[in-house]
Amino acid sequence: MTADHIALTEEVLEEYPAPYYEPFTNLAWLAAHTERIELGTTVIVVPYRNPLQLAHLASNLDQLSDGRFIFGVGVGWAKSEFDALGIPFEKRGAITDDYLSAMEEIWANDVASYQGEFVSFRDVMVSPKPVQLPHPPVWVGGSSPPALRRAVRFGNAWHPIGIRTDWLRDEALPRLVEIAEQQGKPVPAISPRIFCRITNEEIPEDQRMAGEGTLEQIHTDLVELSDMGSEYVLFDTKRNNESSNSSTHHEEAWQTLAALAETVIDLEGESVR
Repeated sequence: MTADHIALTEEVLEEYPAPYYEPFTNLAWLAAHTERIELGTTVIVVPYRNPLQLAHLASNLDQLSDGRFIFGVGVGWAKSEFDALGIPFEKRGAITDDYLSAMEEIWANDVASYQGEFVSFRDVMVSPKPVQLPHPPVWVGGSSPPALRRAVRFGNAWHPIGIRTDWLRDEALPRLVEIAEQQGKPVPAISPRIFCRITNEEIPEDQRMAGEGTLEQIHTDLVELSDMGSEYVLFDTKRNNESSNSSTHHEEAWQTLAALAETVIDLEGESVR
């Protein structure tokens, strides 16, 4: 899965160094070189693109991958990038909701019309339609109250990033259930992205995020996330070491993921997804 940046401002480059490849192009290339692995975004910044274009990109990628695309979405965080693109940062949540509503209309109808605060169109066709109907699974990122409401309203899954398991269990999930009851909708699945940083010594529980610590601590996180109903868990190795910006980071990332997979197999006696 890939993230999303368009304008590499100084603020963005502090977290994501150049070169930064365009996500839909990358995933289309990967779709052609794979057959079974699922591909997705974590996350596409919805306000950066017109919803007609975004719905078309997602549909096209779902076609090229034969229905293996997961559409992770979010509102974005880098104000300087919004400024460079001429998009009002303070309205990014409202724009995202409007655009997601528009995309639902586009995917649901052969010829779509929509009237919203930030986008309007009439009698427009977007083709091809996605393989997955009515659209690829939408994972809604973010942990704020508006993000939780957005996940219930639009999402097949809630996709929080950088979490603690106790916070997820004791605060976030009860609030998600409450919002779903208020909206009269099902509770979305939980598909978190957690940092994967393996240490030799245990990290005190009150000082670590999910996915950080010894292999045994990380395995405990996975068991707890599974018990809470997580259908997927994404491992983010970006913070695994100080050399994450080097050309060797991919090798270190593979070693980290391989060590984790072997530990889970040893402890559970079964393969992992």
